[in-house]
Amino acid sequence: MAVEHFHIQVSNEILNDLKYRLAHVHWPDKLENSGWERGTEIGYLQSLVSYWQNHFDWRAQESELNRFSQFHCNVDGIDVHFVHERGNGPCPLPIILTHGWPDSYTRYRKIIPLLTDPARHGGDPEDSFDVIVPSLPGFGFSSRSEHSGMNNFRVSELWAKLMTEELGYGRFAAAGGDIGSGVTRYLAFNHPELLVGIHLTDIGIIKNLMTSNNQVKLTEEEQQYKRMAQEWISSEGAYMSIQSTKPQTLAYGLSDSPVGLAGWIVEKFRAWSDCNGDLGQRFSMDELLTNIMIYWVTNTIGSSTRIYYENMHSLPSMGHIAVPTGIALFPADILLPPKEWAVRNLNITRWTSMPRGGHFAAMEEPELLADDIRTFYRPLRTQNKK
Repeated sequence: MAVEHFHIQVSNEILNDLKYRLAHVHWPDKLENSGWERGTEIGYLQSLVSYWQNHFDWRAQESELNRFSQFHCNVDGIDVHFVHERGNGPCPLPIILTHGWPDSYTRYRKIIPLLTDPARHGGDPEDSFDVIVPSLPGFGFSSRSEHSGMNNFRVSELWAKLMTEELGYGRFAAAGGDIGSGVTRYLAFNHPELLVGIHLTDIGIIKNLMTSNNQVKLTEEEQQYKRMAQEWISSEGAYMSIQSTKPQTLAYGLSDSPVGLAGWIVEKFRAWSDCNGDLGQRFSMDELLTNIMIYWVTNTIGSSTRIYYENMHSLPSMGHIAVPTGIALFPADILLPPKEWAVRNLNITRWTSMPRGGHFAAMEEPELLADDIRTFYRPLRTQNKK
């Protein structure tokens, strides 16, 4: 399939079915005086569902999303959906941004104009980018893989072909967080000749550090990270355990109940963001529900969770990354990596500790993230022209 324009148009049948389900929820009970410590708090979820029923306008959100230049094309059997916005500047640098879970390509909705047209937002037109934002396979408007093995490495190979064979770029930039961080790092590791540099907001949970034996001497910072990671996995990692072992069992409930889906997703937005326990400080209900709707209207929550299983069971190892790497760490993110480990395993040329923000940095602090991306790539643009 050649690259073709894509337009979101959800059927009335799907929306009417959703309306019926939201009006006939089988709510669970809860213990007295219990809150978010046991999972998504029922009062908040009921208020979100009420807004969903009575005020949320999917058609308005659909129209806003369709303002972006969206396309799809077949890459190795996967129908890849992506945004492709051209930069407004003398020599835009192409950059592919990769999202994670439980967000979607809308993670980058706010940051796209900041990167494509920096002059319009107080920046320098020399810092403009051509921005490409694909939906991961099995997420939203990209098709699902019919076979096992669609892990971070496999996605990175799709992205390499998308950028070079389908879109015609010779060399390009890449950035991402969450799953997007892993995909971006595999892209840099396996195709350094294609990458100008990579920019990350995290480097995932460092598993080889977690399994270090007594023959490997860890620094004090690494030892502290190991303790914190073990505590976090014990208290917050249940979603990861089930999605990496029994995703199909989970998929039945989340695919059948929009309220179950919302409860599964919003808990992570609250826990992983810099919201101090109040989702409204960082996200509007329209933002949260638009992201949830993308999973619902495409019925991809089940297929999205499979990447955890594939990464657990079929992901190849990765060595040192030589491509110039920028890391921007936001203080409320899940686990901040030890710098010593990062320096040993990546070619770190920029390390930024942000004053605020969390895991969903492009949604929470788009200006801070956009500025760091522009600054990191500024000297690399000159080198890329040589």
